[in-house]
Amino acid sequence: MKVYSLVGESGTGKSHHASFIAGKYGIRFIIDDGLLIKGNSIVAGISAKKEATKIGAIKRALFTDPKHAEEVKKAIAELKPDKILIIGTSDRMVDAIAEKLSLPPVSVRIYIEDVLPPKQIEIAREKRLLEGKHVIPVPTFEVKKQFSGYFLDPLRIFRRKRSGYYEKTIVRPNYSYLGKYTISEGVINSIVSHELLLFKEVYRVNKVVTEKREEGIILNVEVTMRYGFNLVAPLMQAMENIKRQVERMTALNVLRINIYVKSLYVTKNK
Repeated sequence: MKVYSLVGESGTGKSHHASFIAGKYGIRFIIDDGLLIKGNSIVAGISAKKEATKIGAIKRALFTDPKHAEEVKKAIAELKPDKILIIGTSDRMVDAIAEKLSLPPVSVRIYIEDVLPPKQIEIAREKRLLEGKHVIPVPTFEVKKQFSGYFLDPLRIFRRKRSGYYEKTIVRPNYSYLGKYTISEGVINSIVSHELLLFKEVYRVNKVVTEKREEGIILNVEVTMRYGFNLVAPLMQAMENIKRQVERMTALNVLRINIYVKSLYVTKNK
């Protein structure tokens, strides 16, 4: 196995350009911020960007947790890559990662200064400082398996020479100096109620209960429907609309929506 490294200070655009560099050297596997990535898929690991503190993120990226390191080592042993690219902030860091994962020593060292002109590196640094933007070099649907409520831009697509397109997701981790945001359940309830009441078959939304999970939320909704209408079709459509709007407006992953019809409203004859 031949091990490559891409080294640059934080915020200089390493993850942003990782896919391009991997394509240039014919590398299918990338180790970045605690993840083992193959092409457009996360195959093992836990992202350092999920950590609550910067110290925790550094430890995660360095695979200091034996269980985390063992998971990635096992995946590498099974997949048997001929080349692998390790991304880090220093030679010392990438060498430490290679050792933790029982990889051969780094044989080809690439530096971000060899890839980007100083002006582009400075622009990348400013974006990190002012906007807290971090790139994960995989599509949004892959990142959504691990993240909930982190997204700044749900999807960006960048052209790569000779190989079509690569998708990258942009997130703001909790340890960003800009802090993290919280979303009141009342906001979610308002979105759910609004989407349901767009259907004439729904008379009233009685209750919305949000179950919070690490990977997203489950919505349990109780409604009163109008008597004399088809109940199934509008509620199925409402669930699709709710999922789409909640995810678009809050960036939370909606894992499941349960709608319970508790009663029927009968219009009184005059």
